[in-house]
Amino acid sequence: MKIAVVGIGVAGAYLMNRLSDDHDNQVVGFERMPQDQHDAVCAWATCENVMAGLAKNCGLNFDDYVLHDGQHMIVDLGSKDSVDIKLRGMVSYDKLRLIQDMIKGTEIKFGRAPRKDELEPDFDIIIDSTGFHRNYLPRVGNEMWIPCVQYKVRYQPGKEPFDDFYLKSFPSMSGYFWYFPLGNGYAHIGAGDFMKNHNHFVDEFLNKYDCEVIKKVGRPVRLTPPASCEPFTDGKKSVGVGESIGTVYPLLGEGIIPSTWCAELFIRNMHDMRAYREAVLEKFKIYSLVFKFIQLKIAGKFRMVRHGMDMLKIYQHMKSEEERYGMEVRMADMLKVSRI
Repeated sequence: MKIAVVGIGVAGAYLMNRLSDDHDNQVVGFERMPQDQHDAVCAWATCENVMAGLAKNCGLNFDDYVLHDGQHMIVDLGSKDSVDIKLRGMVSYDKLRLIQDMIKGTEIKFGRAPRKDELEPDFDIIIDSTGFHRNYLPRVGNEMWIPCVQYKVRYQPGKEPFDDFYLKSFPSMSGYFWYFPLGNGYAHIGAGDFMKNHNHFVDEFLNKYDCEVIKKVGRPVRLTPPASCEPFTDGKKSVGVGESIGTVYPLLGEGIIPSTWCAELFIRNMHDMRAYREAVLEKFKIYSLVFKFIQLKIAGKFRMVRHGMDMLKIYQHMKSEEERYGMEVRMADMLKVSRI
């Protein structure tokens, strides 16, 4: 089969690596950014417990990419109140180098974002892994997204604001500020806020803690879950994988692992789009419940009597998947962070 993979982020790089291993496939990747500007835009925190296996699928050792092994994460709730969450595998890692190593030896055409009608005559399948842009699929109506900004910064030795992961929760769970250590004085700081106040808080943090700004990036993140991002195909040759079909966990805004999982589901079901759709909807079923919870909180419509059972289901899901999320999950912490 002749396969085009458009968008070489987490999902696209994984697909290039795995699909190119099958000599029955002719796989070509397309990335709109030039090769010398290619970057891993979103935050570089993930769970080593899961990523180790996914990297191994690509013939790589995830330990080689870990920059900081988290032990605890402070969630600042304001008014001198906070939650200290014990971490169990959450790390920051060199995301760009992992992507680059995944695509080594594959055919990538950088600096190109071809139109769908340019690709259709030459390819049997066009994989849309363009993330938020969803360039090759029908538009999603009434979707929800959150604007984000992130800086890579460097602090003088001993001048780092925190020695481990730090989050500041915004009111009504509209978003949060993050500080992720990258080792050797480097860190990612950034924020996303549905109310669009994220830039103000990041600017205050940059003014408070002196640092050298290495890079600034910004992008929106889709929170709409897969069940609300259909169709996953255009009914012809294009099919979505990753964030283009909503594989971001809405409570955390985290898409690295879910998008890679989605890429693996596509590989297993690439000859049966109905089976692929069903596998995606089943795998990410809980995301719809989490999305509803976030919408209610932001709108100020969450009521414990009416919606408490939904929150209990979310807690039970995360508690049973502590190894996947890389943190200890406690109901008391969830209630506190949710301001309930």
